[in-house]
Amino acid sequence: MFMRATPFIPIAVFILTLALLGWGYFRSRKFGKLGLLSWLQFVVLMSPWLVYFGLFVSGVFINFTTLLFLLLSSTIAYVAIGNQLRKVVSAERSEIEQKLKQDIEASNGDQPSTSDNPPNSSPNKSPTKTPIALAMSQGKTQLKLFKAVPAEDMKLIQGIFGIETYYVTETIPYQEGAIFKGNLRGESDVVHDRLSKSLQDRLGNKYNLFLVEGQDRKPVVIVLPSRINAFADNNTIPQKILIAVLIIANGYTALNLGAQVAGVPMVQNPQEYLVGLPFALGIGAILGLRELAMRLMARKYKVVLSLPFLLPSSQLGSFGAFSRILSPLPNRAALFDIAIAAPLASGLLSLTILLLGLRLSAIGMGSIDIPSQIFQASVLAGTLAKLFLGEALHNSFISIHPLVILGWLGSAITALNLMPAGQLDGGRIVQSIYGRRTASWTTVLTLIFLVIATVINPLALYWGGIILILLRDLERPMLNELSELDGDREALGVVALFWMLVTLLPITSGVAERLGIGSGGGLLP
Repeated sequence: MFMRATPFIPIAVFILTLALLGWGYFRSRKFGKLGLLSWLQFVVLMSPWLVYFGLFVSGVFINFTTLLFLLLSSTIAYVAIGNQLRKVVSAERSEIEQKLKQDIEASNGDQPSTSDNPPNSSPNKSPTKTPIALAMSQGKTQLKLFKAVPAEDMKLIQGIFGIETYYVTETIPYQEGAIFKGNLRGESDVVHDRLSKSLQDRLGNKYNLFLVEGQDRKPVVIVLPSRINAFADNNTIPQKILIAVLIIANGYTALNLGAQVAGVPMVQNPQEYLVGLPFALGIGAILGLRELAMRLMARKYKVVLSLPFLLPSSQLGSFGAFSRILSPLPNRAALFDIAIAAPLASGLLSLTILLLGLRLSAIGMGSIDIPSQIFQASVLAGTLAKLFLGEALHNSFISIHPLVILGWLGSAITALNLMPAGQLDGGRIVQSIYGRRTASWTTVLTLIFLVIATVINPLALYWGGIILILLRDLERPMLNELSELDGDREALGVVALFWMLVTLLPITSGVAERLGIGSGGGLLP
């Protein structure tokens, strides 16, 4: 019965995807070229899976290499369309700015002349404006630039600045607010608090004030309308449907992997999935603790997060989950604390499970026979295994407790999310410690490393595609991006990145031979 019902899943997913694509097309038409390009990006993103499930329903199965090629082609097309989308946005923005400039020049040209003298009359007889009148005229002209900001609001915003906090030298329209260039007079934390409080006293929570580093690496103040009300419902209905599908898929992959760990190489009936339930619950506990820690830390700083998007994996049971930061972050310390909370919680739990499993294996409670050479795949796992199992690693096979696998997989999930790229935990940590420029470079280097690692493990290409498509962008500017982290946070961040390296990097053959890990008795007399 189960085998007959199995094709229903890909058919349902295929039909649901087609329905979402059709709904997205009709919805995007009203937004013109920008909407259609955005819809086309979504189509390109979904096309490999549409091809895969479409062929599956037809009874044609493609191999893993072909699927990777489809994913790579989809990624290239996604990036190309994204570049075209940015060009269109830039062109439309330039057109709007040009039209605005023409409107300002036209309004200035329509002002009646205050002189009745002809052009060749004596300049001494022509009327002149007083400095006060000239300043008022310039102020009115400048306020016309900020059509998105009411003139009354702009006057109140300009009034928060002063020579003792931030001396403004230039004001530039930006999106629905303004950029204020000038000189910072004092510590960034103190100045930002004073300006933010003054802005709130004048206009309440209507605007957010950002203190960031400009292109010339000088402090810049940006004032934009607050979007607090937009965060009440942070996921659309299609996104919620996708989240539910990903939860089901993640549960399936965790149960299937748990059954394999329990000795069921291929599940033939639904009852066999129950064998893998304890293992799946263990993975669920690790993922659940990650989300709980991150959301508790976000609540501390009053930061709004999206619902989590789980990433199922047949190799690890799950790749973890990612959540978008929707509301403005107060400072770099808040970004660091939110980023470090998840790997700290799941890493400590996974490490505890791994140590407990190795201890149980050392006292003869192992129930799974694996090649001891597997411990060469991780510096962390191999070192700990040598510490607990000792001479037993000289044998070709070794008996281990299932908790060893669960703890190792939990550590791998944590380490993958600690890679210093984009909106991963590691990328957020690097951005909070070293700034946006360094985080951009580490993102590029991480993607290059994953491409190279594909030669050893094709899984790296899949993970690199996830980062490139979904998580490559850095977090948006914080309200106060100039504040530095304290030494304790920097040290903890460096330790987390080092823990990621020792978890993911394998032991070289020479070191493994000297340690006697998977040597097949080579060091025994």
